[in-house]
Amino acid sequence: MPVYTVHAPTAYGADLRATDRFSFVRDGFHVWAALLGPVWLIWRRLWLALIGWIIVILAIDVAMTRLGTGGAAIFLANLLIALLMGFEAASLQRWTLSRGNWRQLDIVVGDDEEQAERRFFDRWTAKQRGLSNDQSAVDRGGPPPTRDIPGQPFSKPPPPLPQGGIIGLFPEPGGSR
Repeated sequence: MPVYTVHAPTAYGADLRATDRFSFVRDGFHVWAALLGPVWLIWRRLWLALIGWIIVILAIDVAMTRLGTGGAAIFLANLLIALLMGFEAASLQRWTLSRGNWRQLDIVVGDDEEQAERRFFDRWTAKQRGLSNDQSAVDRGGPPPTRDIPGQPFSKPPPPLPQGGIIGLFPEPGGSR
């Protein structure tokens, strides 16, 4: 299962107003970052990493050409840099977020980003409810409260149990089917 790190902007703090800005960064190998490094960096808006990638590729290609190495060696060096880009893409994202004053809130495991978000927000909202008295939070999972108010449909007593006290298909214990 992939591991995700959860980041939040520090300008808004980690509260309910900033939840739409939380960022989930998947750890592991990023295939598109390895295959299309500069396009992936532009797509993720990692501008300093893009400038660094361009400088490193140009420096290595120029240095290897001046040293007189063959085209196969230059291709192999570029392939190794692409593999390194694929392995370190998540680290570049986290580095860029930390430079932008984002802080890491948590680490979550999930099959995909949606499941990781669900797990994170389940745990995070439970922790937030414990810290403050949130009057806007409503528990929607339980039945309505039972009160003895005449005329209310939920205040009627339950029907009485049958004679033997057993409910279901087999009214007698050990009876025939």
